[in-house]
Amino acid sequence: MKFGRGDVSSSSGTPENLHLTPEDSAALDSAHVGDIIGAFGTVRVDEPRSSRSKGLRRLFTLLAIMGPGLVVMVGDNDAGGVATYAQAGQNYGPHLLWTLLLLIPVLYVNQEMVVRLGAVTGVGHARLIFSRFGKFWGAFSVIDLFILNALTIVTEFIGVDQAFRYFGLPSYVGIPVAAVLLFLFASGGSFRRWERWMYLLIAFNLAVIPMAIFVHPNYASVVRDTVVPAFPGGINASLLLLIIAIVGTTVAPWQLFFQQSNVIDKRITPKWIPYERIDTAVGVVLTEIGAAALLVVPAYALSHTHAFGNFTSALGTAISLRTHAGSVIGDLFALVLLDASLIGASAVTLSTTYALGDVFNIRHSLHWSPRRAPAFYLFYAALLLVSAVVVLIPNSPLGLITTGVQALAGILLPSATVFLVLLSNDKAVLGPWVNSTARNVVSGLIVWVLVLLSVALTVATIFPHLTGVELIDGLSIGMVVGVLGGLFIIVRWRSKRSSELDTLLLQRHDKDGLTKLRETWRMPKLDKLPQAEMSIGKKLGLGTLRAYLVLAFVVVIVKIVQLAMGH
Repeated sequence: MKFGRGDVSSSSGTPENLHLTPEDSAALDSAHVGDIIGAFGTVRVDEPRSSRSKGLRRLFTLLAIMGPGLVVMVGDNDAGGVATYAQAGQNYGPHLLWTLLLLIPVLYVNQEMVVRLGAVTGVGHARLIFSRFGKFWGAFSVIDLFILNALTIVTEFIGVDQAFRYFGLPSYVGIPVAAVLLFLFASGGSFRRWERWMYLLIAFNLAVIPMAIFVHPNYASVVRDTVVPAFPGGINASLLLLIIAIVGTTVAPWQLFFQQSNVIDKRITPKWIPYERIDTAVGVVLTEIGAAALLVVPAYALSHTHAFGNFTSALGTAISLRTHAGSVIGDLFALVLLDASLIGASAVTLSTTYALGDVFNIRHSLHWSPRRAPAFYLFYAALLLVSAVVVLIPNSPLGLITTGVQALAGILLPSATVFLVLLSNDKAVLGPWVNSTARNVVSGLIVWVLVLLSVALTVATIFPHLTGVELIDGLSIGMVVGVLGGLFIIVRWRSKRSSELDTLLLQRHDKDGLTKLRETWRMPKLDKLPQAEMSIGKKLGLGTLRAYLVLAFVVVIVKIVQLAMGH
């Protein structure tokens, strides 16, 4: 079967203008091959990057390609993010702003790796894990993702419900309306239409910036709290739970799966990776500015009121802001919560359905209409329906569920990042796009810090009488162990790393040739790849990590239950 030329899409919802045959690409869905169809323009599949290298033409190309990075990053400040940042500001003032600064490189490094994986392979994250690590590890990762994403979608509808209730709209009206709108956003059979809806929601999300200005923060204090780490009240299990929740809501596993699949769905190929990197970097900056604003607003607007230190939910924060800072601030906060919930629900639900489409090898693209890809949209609708129904259950501890989901995301993130790093070092998968030594050092540090945070939470929960000094000492020892272990791994890795890629493909000093090679290199079909190496050490390491994560998962659940019971 050949894909013919023609319009961007036909009236029947069948993607056209596809120039490659199935033999030319590893893509599992024919809609993933063809012109880049963006909210603000189209880039032809056969157009050389050099033709877009000057002036306004380069800007227009960037605008056409941008989208996956912006959506995944702004979607990161979803309902759970709004609630978590609001809790940090309302309970601890601006003193946890430093966590957001530290997360900037984490966000970019992680998402840049999935950009390369998506553009080079044409295959989603879930499918790559199954292919390179086997059914056991693939199933483990996808089940983790499905459970966590399903719970996260519930938190998005919690945000929708709270925003509507703030304005006096009953739950049984607001939640069904939101669910229908979310389905209509995605089911038009047009990637461009869905992306334009996302851009509209992203534009409104910028209301967090004037909202932060309206509360008249102390800018000198904000800068100090951003660059100087502080642990208000000392380190304890509750504070660590919140810090890990901030990590979990800012760097969530669903983001890895979503952006890789969305890059593929937008048909971004290796020669356009520099533009997608800019898209991701802009998204990182916007999401961290938004997160800081959401933390600053309750920190300063409620600092001298009885509401300070008494966070209950995002709805409670909105009501407190209306009471103590005026209806404009309260209304804006509620509208931002609604907007963030809709962005997050769309992105997280798509992340799940993209992954399921990858695993079951069914059509999974926004370029298809529901008639052309019924299973894809059925999964999408089912996730929205079940999540909406869960939120309508009376007397659910909605605020606690939101915080708990973000903490669980922080616990599960190290394993997702481990697979990401392993795939980014797989020469059969990425060829000349594999990680450099510098990227591996940074990503290894990220994984270790995430593991240490989860270990600290686990220990503080099991041994609640440990002092803050003892916990800090333990974290310090862990960092020393990590640095020494990292140095050993780097030395061993560099001594064993062959120059096969350089000799078989291109010498490193030939930068122009390497650039041209990277622009055209694509991963072969999965069944053409050599079998992935799974050494005993790698299997033991992954097995140990998984065993620990299961333990940490259980401990966090116990802690959340204790908080729910008032202990």
